[in-house]
Amino acid sequence: MDHKTRFQIVDTTFRDGEQSAGVVFSTEEKITMAIALDRAGVSWIEAGTPAMGQEEQETLRTLLALPLHATLIAWNRADLADIRASLSCGFSCIHISLPVSDLHIDYKLKKDRKWVINQLKTALQLVQSYGCDFTVGAEDTSRADPEFFLRFADVAAQFGAMRIRFADTVGCLDPFMTFDRLQNLVSRCSLPIEFHGHNDFGLATANTLAAFQAGAEFASVTLAGIGERAGNASLEEVVASLEKFYGYHCGVESGALGSLAELVAKASNRPLFPYRPVVGSICRMIM
Repeated sequence: MDHKTRFQIVDTTFRDGEQSAGVVFSTEEKITMAIALDRAGVSWIEAGTPAMGQEEQETLRTLLALPLHATLIAWNRADLADIRASLSCGFSCIHISLPVSDLHIDYKLKKDRKWVINQLKTALQLVQSYGCDFTVGAEDTSRADPEFFLRFADVAAQFGAMRIRFADTVGCLDPFMTFDRLQNLVSRCSLPIEFHGHNDFGLATANTLAAFQAGAEFASVTLAGIGERAGNASLEEVVASLEKFYGYHCGVESGALGSLAELVAKASNRPLFPYRPVVGSICRMIM
């Protein structure tokens, strides 16, 4: 099957989106947005990080109890205590994340590549023992050695991971670089690749489209592009662009894009700019 017939959206508004400075969603706001995302056809929702504490865990249990078609995913560091917190909430789909660039491994973790691989194996053994579905995130892939990323992916594949996330963690790629790197990796990677782009140079949506063209099978996005620093690729821009430029319907109803963006704008207390692409009041797009 051609990847362009199965490219899927992974919404991370409640996890990476909520890392936007000054943004905190209430449980009620998350319920409203989760139902709206589900009704719009989003199949994957990264619901949050149970390790953040009891309040977050209670919210996540509430979301898990909703009658949604979408799969809710718990985000975790490759830390056994973090993973056990997700399991105790009742998650059956777990995301485990570790840095793969030497810059992050050396300066952030103060470890080495061997430690990263061993830590990944230990974490995956735990989720595997509980019969969970799981995905793996490779933080800072855009500045990592591609061969180490592929080795990291091989380990994840050996344990049964569903896919691996290529994270442009600091938003340092442009569309041409994104296409070249993803095209090189897709044919050699043992897992389907999910692209996760940040918007530090206003290129997150363009980079996500380049990843689609290069063979990535999933895209990580947020409503209205909210997220850490300059944000993430916006769900509405990616969905509308896929339909406009490539005639590809990713399963998300384009008619719901405006109302989805308004929901997160209200919950985050960040009104949409009138001239915001796709969903702004003076340039709202009718697909």
